[in-house]
Amino acid sequence: MVHLAQIEYLLIIAVIPFLFLLYGLMQYRKKRAIKRFGDPILTAQLTPRSSNRRGWVKMVFYSIALFFFALGLSRPQIGARVKEVERRGAEIMIALDVSNSMLAQDYSPNRLERAKLAISRLVDRLQQDRIGLIVFAGDAFVQLPITTDYVSAKIFLGSISTESVRRQGTALGEAILTGLRGFSSTIENSRALILITDGENHEDDAVAAARLAKESDVRVFCIGIGSEQGKPIPMPDGNLLKDENGNIVVTKLDEASLVEIARTGNGTYVRAGNNEFGLEAIVEGVRALDKQTFSSEIFEDFNEQYMYFFGIALFFLLVEFLISSRKGKRIKSFEVFSRIRNED
Repeated sequence: MVHLAQIEYLLIIAVIPFLFLLYGLMQYRKKRAIKRFGDPILTAQLTPRSSNRRGWVKMVFYSIALFFFALGLSRPQIGARVKEVERRGAEIMIALDVSNSMLAQDYSPNRLERAKLAISRLVDRLQQDRIGLIVFAGDAFVQLPITTDYVSAKIFLGSISTESVRRQGTALGEAILTGLRGFSSTIENSRALILITDGENHEDDAVAAARLAKESDVRVFCIGIGSEQGKPIPMPDGNLLKDENGNIVVTKLDEASLVEIARTGNGTYVRAGNNEFGLEAIVEGVRALDKQTFSSEIFEDFNEQYMYFFGIALFFLLVEFLISSRKGKRIKSFEVFSRIRNED
């Protein structure tokens, strides 16, 4: 398997046809200039005789050198293989509320973006643990299955928006149940579900779902995001969200519900702040979980091959340099004038 680490450098190869075109144009203009200077035969005798054929050969070798040089810059790598390694860590499923209420701006720039930033920082602190992402509003689904690929986790996290779930609402219970189904391990005291929401549940019985999580030996942690005073919800068109009566909707943090969910789920509740989001207490709770041993497949052992391509490019460049563009020795001027005098 060949992998190109910097494939953009292959664009240099596209320049090669233009080099041939430019060289051909220069040769054409050179011949026209010689004709304007005087008799082509006499001019050829007065100047070093160059080989047009050898000039094209030099261009071919130069282009081959440029081709391999571009391949070297693209950093070909071979030898990648899948390796199975053993890790010890917990499984963490993060359920993120993406309902319209998360657009409220009591956090900078809004609740959703502030939560995504906090999750990204949490991922940076993970080492051996596995992580998964759930998005929910009126429905809930797994955005990223349990994985140790933290890079993919951050990529999926960046793509999350309030449009990730079509049906609006805040189904906290469904989010918890989806999280329970998303874990890959059944080892006791090694799984945690982190619920990040403003807590305004209008869909189902989240406390009953948290009780089921406790029975399944999954700890439920809650992070409340929002303010008690509440904030209006800005919409993408620039207007504020209004109810069916035309009144501006104000979304508030339902802290009591989240406290009850966390207590029932054998976890803890933390209220997010603008500066300190509250993940520190959650991380401490996760670290207290028992570590499980699991196998993970990773790609490794990419061997750089660019130096071989640079070597080939250097070889063809030296060949091009050693090929002379002249096909004969320079004719002395007095010999030319002697031939002209004899002809006269």
